[in-house]
Amino acid sequence: MKVLQEQKETETLNFFKEDETLHKILEERLDGPFLEYAKAHLQSFGERCATVIDERAKHTDREGEPRLLRYDRYGEEISDVWVNEGYRQTVQETYDTGIVGYVHKEIPGLGGKGNYTYSFAQGYLLSHAEPGFYCPVTLTMATAYLLDHYADDQVRSLFLPHVCSTGEVPLYEGATFLTERQGGSDVGANIVTALKEGNRYRLFGEKYFASNAGMCGVAMVLARLEGAPAGSKGLTLFAVPWRNADGQLNSLRIRRLKDKLGVRAVPSGEVEFDGALAYVVGDPSKGFYYMMEALNLSRICNAVASVGIMRRAYLESKVYASRRNAFGKRLTEFPMVQDTLGKMAAKLHVEVAAVFDLIQLFEKVTEGKASGREMVLNRLYIALMKKETAEQAIHFAHEAIEMHGGNGYIEDFVTPRLLRDAQVLTVWEGTANILGLELIRLVNKYAAHQLFIEEMERRMDPLPDDQWKRTLQMKLSGLATDLDAFAKFDEALQTYEAKKLSKRMADVYESVVALEWSAKHGGKFAKLAEVYMEETWALRKIGDPMRTVEYFEEIH
Repeated sequence: MKVLQEQKETETLNFFKEDETLHKILEERLDGPFLEYAKAHLQSFGERCATVIDERAKHTDREGEPRLLRYDRYGEEISDVWVNEGYRQTVQETYDTGIVGYVHKEIPGLGGKGNYTYSFAQGYLLSHAEPGFYCPVTLTMATAYLLDHYADDQVRSLFLPHVCSTGEVPLYEGATFLTERQGGSDVGANIVTALKEGNRYRLFGEKYFASNAGMCGVAMVLARLEGAPAGSKGLTLFAVPWRNADGQLNSLRIRRLKDKLGVRAVPSGEVEFDGALAYVVGDPSKGFYYMMEALNLSRICNAVASVGIMRRAYLESKVYASRRNAFGKRLTEFPMVQDTLGKMAAKLHVEVAAVFDLIQLFEKVTEGKASGREMVLNRLYIALMKKETAEQAIHFAHEAIEMHGGNGYIEDFVTPRLLRDAQVLTVWEGTANILGLELIRLVNKYAAHQLFIEEMERRMDPLPDDQWKRTLQMKLSGLATDLDAFAKFDEALQTYEAKKLSKRMADVYESVVALEWSAKHGGKFAKLAEVYMEETWALRKIGDPMRTVEYFEEIH
């Protein structure tokens, strides 16, 4: 049996170079000069993520995490957040790539804007090294989206050029402040108030979990106008500059920074508004609707961060196993190790492919080209994949620690940080319970379960008629029956069953994507699809052929 050859150091020093799945996605989605530009810049960014950005991330996590400087030496309140110099360099380098800006403005020399596929490819590479910093990038992406789509000309011109800066004007990172102590995920319970002062508004109250506090130049904040109705319908969206034109704090303060388990790079704090100047964004009665649109964008970012962590965990596992000797053999010569790596490779490939599949639909929605049916499917796919990828990021980090043995638990290696950073991804942008409620809403209001089954059948129809397609057809048929029953359940029973059905729907969606890639690309991707299908649907019986072992050389 052939074994995986020892990896060279250089193979892990560029996260973009060897990623065949990402390369094929870009080749299918981007054309001509844009493809050439994207590949060249991702090659450069992938190298920096694997080297200097990764080194800075380690320093930030262990020694250089953000600190709150609440007062200056004269005792004046400044609510300043200190970040280390390496982190500041990563901030500047990353935004200068256009990870946010080129979604909304032209790329110099190309005569056109970038797109979310390119931006998310950058975020995926960044998350191999620094998923904590990808949180502020996510918030800045959401801020840019809201300003570009809904702000009036005055507010847009005031903030958007800075939020989309690639070095030509001072950068304003963004933030989205929703969470309050009394509400948490129940945003409709928010009580931060907005009082009118002439033609302006002033905000009063507290946001309890405000990420990128002190680093943002402008925050998107939900607040309630005087006389507005209770609940989410009474919330208005405001753009709130962190500082006034004179550089002074905008009548706000940071009470404290949170001491988090992971993603220590992002300063998350408790922010109090004491008359902060604020600008209404869009229709005052649609603030919650606008923020939910931004939340869907953030959920995709969350999934992108998750698959970034997954691939870093896989790479670390593969390289370590190829170098480590035990009991007279390399770890990669043992079938059980080959099985673990093979299953990781298959799940990783399919998950990346599925995330970028939904990104393609999301782009259509943001461009205003999607049908009503596609808009429902977009929300559904995002909910399904945010949940699945976040849970898999934790699983992959666990597998990487196990592959390293005792070394995997030591902070000299990246594996402990991967696990700590992955853990928050199941919480940020909606827990599994919240995402289960999203499934219920989509089913009850839009019959999303029927649209999903119809779409999966449509995509499966042209696939080759083999054992894998027949297996998937059987699984889809059973899922359709259970979803029809689910749609008729009362509220309590729906909430009880929602998470289990979300998992099955995610598995079906990913299986369709896996078989599509198998049919289109064959070779390695056909074998990855076989491994994925066998593992996902528990098809292998004891004593059956060991696909992960037989295909080991070809799928890694």
